[in-house]
Amino acid sequence: MSPILDRRLTPARPDLAARHLDGQVEALAFVDPMPMRVVTPSVPLRREPRPDAPLDTEALAGEAVRVYEQHEGWAWGQLVGDSYVGYLPEDCLAGDAPVPTHRVSALRTFVYPGASIKLPPLEALSLDAGVAVTGESGDFFTTGHGGHIFKQHLCPREQHELDFVAVAERFLNVPYFWGGKTSLGLDCSALVQLSLAAAGVAAPRDSDMQERGLGEAVAFDDGLEGLRRGDLVFWKGHVGIMTDPDTLLHATAYTMSVISEPLRPARDRILARNGGPITAIRRLG
Repeated sequence: MSPILDRRLTPARPDLAARHLDGQVEALAFVDPMPMRVVTPSVPLRREPRPDAPLDTEALAGEAVRVYEQHEGWAWGQLVGDSYVGYLPEDCLAGDAPVPTHRVSALRTFVYPGASIKLPPLEALSLDAGVAVTGESGDFFTTGHGGHIFKQHLCPREQHELDFVAVAERFLNVPYFWGGKTSLGLDCSALVQLSLAAAGVAAPRDSDMQERGLGEAVAFDDGLEGLRRGDLVFWKGHVGIMTDPDTLLHATAYTMSVISEPLRPARDRILARNGGPITAIRRLG
């Protein structure tokens, strides 16, 4: 019998699985991945190969994907960055896409067809999307597909922010969107993941994974004293970021937006609305 593995992180189905899982899971066939990249501003990763299936997460432009199957317009694969597994529209992926040299450092930026802000944009990219820069034109970087992006909205992939909380604060008032991972809408754990990524810290996608895998446990009692900027506060299925010893920043379905509010009233409200107690507080080094 195959061990119980997290379906979110395990590229295995009864009929097909990644070759490296041969001997660990049961499947009719095992295959090697096809390396591909996201070539649209973002792409949904769904639980099943249909457009109305639950949205588990999104992948951003330039993200690498290991694809194990392409069938009827859907690619079944695993994101290289956080290992999430699911189905993506295959027309949003390409096997010959260049490796990103830069990432979007602004909350959102436009891609223009030429070096002028007066031209109608081709598309918009969100924070941490990858861009393969091929040249320069005045105040713009150029891409191999004829795109022009304002230079100050990009930075080299290896350049990171010093304060991930400051990155998170830029998402204030962005709409809450379950499974979302862009500045047009995101959920609580995406706020944490994206902000940490901008600071060069790789984080898991979902809040339960983050609770297990990020930082060190902080002892706390009902008074919630002694917290610091950057501490992560967890509930079952929810996470927020402390911006100071008393204030929580989080993407919440309560307001359907990213908000900043005092931690203790938030704690009391979440408990009263059957969200349960705080389960952990974690501190990054």
